[in-house]
Amino acid sequence: MFKKQREKLSGYLSNDIGIDLGTANTLVYMRGQGIVINEPSVVAVNQKTGQVVAVGAQAKEMLGRTPAHIVAVRPLVGGVVSDFEVTEEMLAYLIRRAEANSRKFLGPRVVVGVPSGITNVETRAVRDATKNNGARAVYIVEEPMAAAIGIRLPVNDPVGTMIVDIGGGTSDIAVISLGGIVRSKSLKIAGDKLNQDIISYIRGEFKVLIGEKTAENLKMAIGSVLPPQTTLEASIKGRDLITGLPRELVVSDTDVREAIAFSIDNLIESVKEVLETTPPEIVSDVMSRGLHLVGGGALIKGLPELLAETLKIPVHSADDPMTAVARGAGIILEDFDRYKGVLIENEDELPPHS
Repeated sequence: MFKKQREKLSGYLSNDIGIDLGTANTLVYMRGQGIVINEPSVVAVNQKTGQVVAVGAQAKEMLGRTPAHIVAVRPLVGGVVSDFEVTEEMLAYLIRRAEANSRKFLGPRVVVGVPSGITNVETRAVRDATKNNGARAVYIVEEPMAAAIGIRLPVNDPVGTMIVDIGGGTSDIAVISLGGIVRSKSLKIAGDKLNQDIISYIRGEFKVLIGEKTAENLKMAIGSVLPPQTTLEASIKGRDLITGLPRELVVSDTDVREAIAFSIDNLIESVKEVLETTPPEIVSDVMSRGLHLVGGGALIKGLPELLAETLKIPVHSADDPMTAVARGAGIILEDFDRYKGVLIENEDELPPHS
């Protein structure tokens, strides 16, 4: 009885926040409100004063367009903290913004999604950056587990579930059963790597240098891993490497497919490797239940069909795949006692309702 009253009082006095701390985008879920923030993980810093100029979408617009004294940076590389101070500033901005419309007295409990296989040092960096911004308790969950919970898969049941989370900096492949990850692999082949593949291909084939934002727009507009019924084309602008002058050219879906083919093949091989080391009973579950695709990479045209054709198992692309991890963090907060077993244990973790 007292426990229920304490939980209810805790809900009145503080906010519970779920954060998908991604390389490309950071999403914030607030208990009782759903996803309240979806911003690019970019921070613009004035190097003369050390002050943060912009965070999120506003800072992303500055990428590649800043004067010498302003630098637009991504503080997360491969899903982990590469610039601690800038990450702190970004989290402070996001938490302040999420709590702007609330009048709570206690700091929030925060669940943060991180890539599978993250080291203790990297976990500590995420925890410290979040704690330093007023969180009274920080809980870490691996992103494939959070994503599986976010799309309502039965992660606590004695049945095998396979999930592939293709984000901006990392792709996480995991097989889950009984509230734990049975087999997993995290690799750096994800959205950012595909963008670099496109930049390298355009430079090599057309002798034109394009920016990362242009490459990303090209990938989203006409990127596919299987030939579409009709040819897709897009016009892009860049700098001619021979003349040094601006140049516009038309690129087809065939060009993008060739550019990303090697990385997509490596991704599929990694999925095969995880399957090859998975216990046979769980493999049989995966064969009948299928593989679930989440993350921004799930939106690449033809990828579910190519995976299904190659692996000989059903492949399901989740609804709204980019928000799966944030929704999972939110579900953990809503039903903490049921899902606390999926969290990464930390020796200094506070009790859930202290």
